[in-house]
Amino acid sequence: MQLYWDSGLIVTGILIFLYITHIYLAMSGINYMTAEGLSKLKKELDHLMKIERPAISKQIGEAIDKGDISENAEYDAAKDAQGMLEARIAKIQSQIAGARIIDSSKIDTSSVQIMNVVLIKNLKTNSTMKYTIVPETEADFKAGKLSVQTPIAKGLLGKKVGDVAEVKVPAGIIQFEILEISI
Repeated sequence: MQLYWDSGLIVTGILIFLYITHIYLAMSGINYMTAEGLSKLKKELDHLMKIERPAISKQIGEAIDKGDISENAEYDAAKDAQGMLEARIAKIQSQIAGARIIDSSKIDTSSVQIMNVVLIKNLKTNSTMKYTIVPETEADFKAGKLSVQTPIAKGLLGKKVGDVAEVKVPAGIIQFEILEISI
């Protein structure tokens, strides 16, 4: 008895794995985010499902039309792209399924927490920086949105105005004084 494995069967197995992983993550993961962040994720998911997915399906169809798929590099590349796209879709779906919107009206400014805007001063260089502490999915360093998972944000969480946070970074320990906390 000979077992025949083609790339379609392998991709099907990968998709089943991704679906099961998606279900597990959706049940276990809570993702705190802003309404803006959730809207952005939904728009990305919509784009992936309505634009990218059909485009990849078309590429697969065109590759199949060219003949023997067992040695067709275009087919293999399109199937790989499909697998990566489906993984991204599954990840976004699980993030949306576990989304919990942060109510900015209930955010306290007595100490640093997620969604606070924090003005800090680097005590070594005397430079000041302003960051908004955001969920990981909304981080954008250029826009001043610092992921709550970064060493700096972790070091600032729970501190009050006037406190000095010692943050361990790859270059050593940096001290930041908290000058202001706002929303």
